[in-house]
Amino acid sequence: MTFTRRAAAEMRRRATDVAARALGAGRAPGGAALGQRLVWAGTFHSIANRLLRHYAGALRLDPQFTVLDRGDAADVLDALRTELGLAQKEQRFPRKDTCLQIYSHRVNTRGALRATLEGQFPWCAHWEETLTGLYRAYVERKQRESLLDYDDLLLYWHVMMSDARLAARIGAQFDHVLVDEYQDTNTLQADILHALKPDGAGMVVVGDDAQSIYSFRAASVENILGFPDRFTPRAEVITLAQNYRST
Repeated sequence: MTFTRRAAAEMRRRATDVAARALGAGRAPGGAALGQRLVWAGTFHSIANRLLRHYAGALRLDPQFTVLDRGDAADVLDALRTELGLAQKEQRFPRKDTCLQIYSHRVNTRGALRATLEGQFPWCAHWEETLTGLYRAYVERKQRESLLDYDDLLLYWHVMMSDARLAARIGAQFDHVLVDEYQDTNTLQADILHALKPDGAGMVVVGDDAQSIYSFRAASVENILGFPDRFTPRAEVITLAQNYRST
């Protein structure tokens, strides 16, 4: 798992090749196809999408749900702003993109709206009560129309992993879990990964704590700094001192 489609495609290519060679099928007819079937690779959201459609019944979701990208989600919030009369207020109400950023940050940090506003969007803090109503209407609209935004994909995945039996079943699907750019994970993603492999067996993460630059998107550098101590026995740390791009 990683954070961009391009990076995910590269990881898929490499992991598929390794899997095919490990099975002795690298050069055999159909060997590449076998490797592709064995490997799940993608962004966090694409893997979540795939799992949620498979386990939709356990969550009482319509397996044919529609995924809203960031632009679509912002447009839904904008429509609700207008319906609720918030766009016409004398004191300017936060724009649709800001409303989505606030909502996304709160979901991915698993924190309270007030904490998100005071910590990241203090200029919007006086709109807390109104934003609460807007987000309630947003959730109701999504549920009524079988819509999931990117944050919902992670949120529902986390809900699945909170069920011990379901988490064990999902975790057993994967012998190994590899995560790139781990320093960019948020609290929700880190908790999902820990639930996938609670003892750490088969879990490998790669990252650089000096490259954590997405705190405004709820990424937490504490995830990579504290990763070794989340497991018993403690995870092994291997320092990669050579940069393959420049050496």
